[in-house]
Amino acid sequence: MSRYEDVCLIRGDQGRAIRALLDRIADKWTLLIIATLHDGRLRFTQLQRHIPGISQRMLSLTLRNLERDGLVTRTVFAEVPPRVEYELTETANPLIPHAVALANWAVENNPEIDAHRTTYTKKAAADTERPKTPPGQPTHANKSAEDTTKSVGGTSRSPATHQNSVEATSTSPL
Repeated sequence: MSRYEDVCLIRGDQGRAIRALLDRIADKWTLLIIATLHDGRLRFTQLQRHIPGISQRMLSLTLRNLERDGLVTRTVFAEVPPRVEYELTETANPLIPHAVALANWAVENNPEIDAHRTTYTKKAAADTERPKTPPGQPTHANKSAEDTTKSVGGTSRSPATHQNSVEATSTSPL
């Protein structure tokens, strides 16, 4: 058993609960929202300004999911215009050091990861340009007539022979 296999089997659900939670926490925007709210309570528009590239819809959807999971609280103030603020719950606070560590790791390793992606993409493009057939093996263009012989009705016939037998059957009178 691997070091982490027992963690996946804790609840007896083959890790489904852990995968679902990690899917929520590790999505594209959640960690950024959690890290941004670490400094304290923020209004929706302030939060959106602090997270470049997030749309209103994605921010709203992610905040709603975080609230549902008990990681963020939403406080509505009865004012005109209405004021809504978001803050982390006690459940979310222990995530902060891990979120910051992951963000720091991403920033530090991003250039190396980008270089690996570029190399991989170039290699994949070069591989698609090469013929896939190993030397000495027949390709589709140079297959022999024996390779194209098909088994029809329990006997082996070439496609031309099969076509002639189909024509003979279809022209016979009823």
